[in-house]
Amino acid sequence: MTSPSLADFAAAHEQLFEQYNELCATLTDEQMGTQSLCPDWKVRDVITHAIGVEAVLNGWAPSVEDPPPFEQLAAFTAEADGLNRDGFGALITSTTSSRLSEMAELDPSVVDAPSITPTGIDTYGRFLQVRIFDLWVHLRDIAIPLGTATDDSGFSAETALAEVGSALGYIVGKKIGLPRGKSIAFHIEGEVADDLYVEVAERATPVDSLDAPDVELFSDVGTFVMLAAGRIDPEAQIDSGTIRWTGDAEWGRTAAENLAYTR
Repeated sequence: MTSPSLADFAAAHEQLFEQYNELCATLTDEQMGTQSLCPDWKVRDVITHAIGVEAVLNGWAPSVEDPPPFEQLAAFTAEADGLNRDGFGALITSTTSSRLSEMAELDPSVVDAPSITPTGIDTYGRFLQVRIFDLWVHLRDIAIPLGTATDDSGFSAETALAEVGSALGYIVGKKIGLPRGKSIAFHIEGEVADDLYVEVAERATPVDSLDAPDVELFSDVGTFVMLAAGRIDPEAQIDSGTIRWTGDAEWGRTAAENLAYTR
């Protein structure tokens, strides 16, 4: 994926926000009370958290010294929890609208500005990538328990995959524990297709290609990202064939079972 522009990030936010707004407009109170894939949160709690972070980001400028005022999230949560269904929906839609308006006012060069991010000092573009990953995953935290379909195509899915890709060295080296001298390929199939490679020398390092990886994993983007996010049971995905492997069978299974690097 080429380096995204601010317009790319803003368009992805708009698409994702529309899905959250639609949830608020269509889900019943019973559905809002369904247990999500996040153990401590019902569906409505997931929406509150995901969009509450966007409320916190309103008015915050990229900085390497001053992090976003996440302490304000508690007040947003308290306000959301006190609202009825219509009031809750209005709060979510007004927050997403405000956030999009603010993004529209930013200078396009802001994506390259040094900034605090959830993964350390990087750029504001990386911050926005993490936000898209988070919003995308949380939509599936809701959709999977409700049994509703998700759209795993397009820039948002590519961005979620890119965020996992940025952690592949850590995943392979620390979570999977692939030993020195071995290599692995991840083949993402379906509407978002990509090939990601890691070899282990002094440390596990992503590379552009591999001639003969020791193990190759195959999965669709939704399964791969949700496994990496620690949201779904790897054994169920192995049994269903949504993740599979060739090559070294032992390390193939170990890799499929240990992709989770965040919760």
